[in-house]
Amino acid sequence: MFTGLIAELGRVEWVEERTGAMRIRVAAPTLAARLAEGDSIAVSGVCLTALAITPQAFEADLAKETIARTSLSRLQPGTAVNLELPTPAGTPLGGHVVQGHVDGVGHLRSLTAVAAAASGESDWVLELTAPPAVARYVVEKGSITVEGISLTVASVAHQPAGEATVTIAIIPHTYAATNLHTLDSGDEMNLEADVLAKYAEQRARLERHPQSQITEESLIAAGF
Repeated sequence: MFTGLIAELGRVEWVEERTGAMRIRVAAPTLAARLAEGDSIAVSGVCLTALAITPQAFEADLAKETIARTSLSRLQPGTAVNLELPTPAGTPLGGHVVQGHVDGVGHLRSLTAVAAAASGESDWVLELTAPPAVARYVVEKGSITVEGISLTVASVAHQPAGEATVTIAIIPHTYAATNLHTLDSGDEMNLEADVLAKYAEQRARLERHPQSQITEESLIAAGF
């Protein structure tokens, strides 16, 4: 698992089309040396397997499913990607529990500077559209993963069609240290809902419909 704290801003060196898939090479001078063949690494919120590792870069295969369901389909040489290694057991969770399993692709609506501080840096307001698969789990002050970044929802406006407009406050460090500053309005963004919200939804559903729970009695009644 991950926690959504970006460790390095990597750069895509090349993208190679393959039959039903893609292979990418990512420059990661800080993290590549810590990888071993087959290790997991989150690339803009998508858990991938590191291959062909050098001290400065790694490669990864993107399956057809990954290409279809994530923003990684837009990768090209020079694209900035957020990188994070899995969190070792016993390590403090600085963000929230992130699986690296994208629930849906949202779109950036706007990223607006608020006001510059004495240092010249500015806070930012990020506004994005979340699809129904993600929107149902988004709550004010809750956690959401955007392009692999653990962020806190400032406000959410749910739409009749099931989508939601999500507003998030971005501090200067996050803006500068992640790929957010490279994105344009309309760009796709990988979104992962808080897994705890999913478990809460399932628990509530089972409590409303206890007959759907698998018990020893239900298995016997079904002939097992």
